[in-house]
Amino acid sequence: MPFEPVILFFLLGLLAGLARSDLKIPAVLYESLSIFLLLAIGLKGGVELARQSLAELLLPALVIVGIGAVLPLIAFPVLQRLGKLSRADAASVAAHYGSVSVVTFAVGAAYLANLGQEYEGYMVVFLVLLEFPALMIGVWLARRGQGEAKLGKVLHEVFAGKSIVLLVGGLLIGWLAGADGLKPLDKVFFDLFKGLLAIFLLEMGLVAASRIGDLRRAGAFLLGFAVVMPLFAGTLGALTASLLGLSVGGAALLATLYASASYIAAPAAMRIAVPEANPALSIGAALGITFPFNLVIGIPAYYWLASQLQGVL
Repeated sequence: MPFEPVILFFLLGLLAGLARSDLKIPAVLYESLSIFLLLAIGLKGGVELARQSLAELLLPALVIVGIGAVLPLIAFPVLQRLGKLSRADAASVAAHYGSVSVVTFAVGAAYLANLGQEYEGYMVVFLVLLEFPALMIGVWLARRGQGEAKLGKVLHEVFAGKSIVLLVGGLLIGWLAGADGLKPLDKVFFDLFKGLLAIFLLEMGLVAASRIGDLRRAGAFLLGFAVVMPLFAGTLGALTASLLGLSVGGAALLATLYASASYIAAPAAMRIAVPEANPALSIGAALGITFPFNLVIGIPAYYWLASQLQGVL
């Protein structure tokens, strides 16, 4: 099987960044691409959601969100006790790794499409639901034993943030309009998706290269954590999905979601709620190590694991 092309675009950007090339993607184009991708993912999920019974999704959603919310609770003591991070830094990093990455999800979906592997279209619903519980838990972990949690500001930052507004908005539009209603928009939001994702990943490669330097002060522990935690969470996701009866593609995508780390919603929320935390640690680990690891090694590994579990569970 040929290498997934959108990942090659990311690697091109990463190499260009490491080589200190003058290649740059205009900020306005980057912002426009992120809006497009979030809306397109939401719309596609909404179309698939319109074909499903909401009652049938309730139990899987509760299980998937419940297990996803446990991830920061597992990561926090590891970061604090073994990694010797402060309470604020440990809570912030745990929140990043409990939340999810929309872009990693999009690459996982593109990887499955390249293989011709189908998956449950409503997986984007779980993407939306998994975006914020870890952020709330991260704030609680950071503020436990202290008086002020600033939950009101954090809730507004999370629910009114660009990612949630566009994902939920696209999901609702796709659900209400259905496949027939969105047909005139197919060429814009669906046919162009992979090409625009490739350009976005070119920029993400440049950004990831700029973040690698942030990890020098973190030491070997955080570097190891940024690889081991995704593998642990991805395995948990594949097991959970297989036990719930999801397809191989669905299990691979849930594993990818659990293994991903947020670098859009989480930094914004943690900046408000835990201002004393060092963002270089969380963003550097999530974007500098985990994101490239998942794109090149993780996603194929999660798909392989999901395929193996299909014949066992």
